[in-house]
Amino acid sequence: MRKVTMLVLLCTMALALSLATVVQAQDVARWDGADELPVNPLECPNAEPAADATPEMAMEMPAYDGGQPTNPPDLAGQPITIVDIPKLIGIGYFDATAKGMQEAAAELGNVTVINDGPTAANIDDQITFIDNYITQGVNGVLFAANDPVAIAPVLTKALEAGIHVVGYDANSEPGAREWFVNQAEFNGIAKALIDQMAAEKGEEASFAIVTSTFTTPNQARWIAEMQAYQAKCYPNMTWLETVEAQEDAKLSFDQATTLINKYGDDLDGLFGMTSVATPASADAVTQAGQCGNVAVVGLATPNPMKPFVAADCVKSVVLWNPVDLGYAAVYVLRAVVDGELTPESTSVMAGRLGELTVVNGSEILLGPAFVFNKENIEGFDF
Repeated sequence: MRKVTMLVLLCTMALALSLATVVQAQDVARWDGADELPVNPLECPNAEPAADATPEMAMEMPAYDGGQPTNPPDLAGQPITIVDIPKLIGIGYFDATAKGMQEAAAELGNVTVINDGPTAANIDDQITFIDNYITQGVNGVLFAANDPVAIAPVLTKALEAGIHVVGYDANSEPGAREWFVNQAEFNGIAKALIDQMAAEKGEEASFAIVTSTFTTPNQARWIAEMQAYQAKCYPNMTWLETVEAQEDAKLSFDQATTLINKYGDDLDGLFGMTSVATPASADAVTQAGQCGNVAVVGLATPNPMKPFVAADCVKSVVLWNPVDLGYAAVYVLRAVVDGELTPESTSVMAGRLGELTVVNGSEILLGPAFVFNKENIEGFDF
């Protein structure tokens, strides 16, 4: 009996070990912080089609899923007043989007833009501001949502009042606005980050990642797309580790320092996935005396990165141009009012930005990620 029991225990342990091995293999195949959504890695740099390649069928455009205003007045070609209510005002990022909006309004000549909003990122305050402007009467509302669900009712109220509604930077539920100007798609950000690391440290670089949390939606999607793009285009790169830093500057610095000390000469680069983690990682590399040895590539706004770029410790900062984002949002709303952008459209003209593409049903894509470097970073103040 004891022999039978022992045999059962041994078999159970062997099965458990086998299952653990399978789970570990699955974790290696797909980053364990990723959601269940499929990845879509973009084409590799200088990719050439195979000799026997055949043209692919064009992907079917998803159906328009935005909302529509109720009996809006016909203001095609006429002066309009629109209000911009971002997450909050008084910070560099939304100062930059406001700058772009005013540039677009000046170019168009028949648009007045009011930039207003709460001084803290509070959804209740944002809703109140939008509601007040609905009551006052405007022709259009631009918004960057603090909460995509909570903001939907007041945006729907604007649509029901015949007011055009366009989002940018942070979306709402699609049916609560007509269009959303998307600053960059997940796979576009992933491509820009990985390509920059390859350019700085080579196609066999070993890297680690400092993020906020494994489950923060944007960062999780970026990292999942990074993994897919790196596997496709730079299979000899080595992904050493990903660590969490909770959007905390000190913890980000400490985590980056730990990675530098842990991997030593095996660490070629660090990715920062947030505007907190990237400058903190650059500071850690600087204080460790590893500038030039450990590259820092990440998502951040220009101002906190300028000292590191000026010192040649950071070569590139990936984001998007918020001035262009605000500029595009005004052109999109003007095109809607003029009847030039409809649910059947596949693109829209946006002044100096040229033709912007409709994606995902009711989104307008600003374009590829923007790279700040020593040549251009001083031209931005946010």
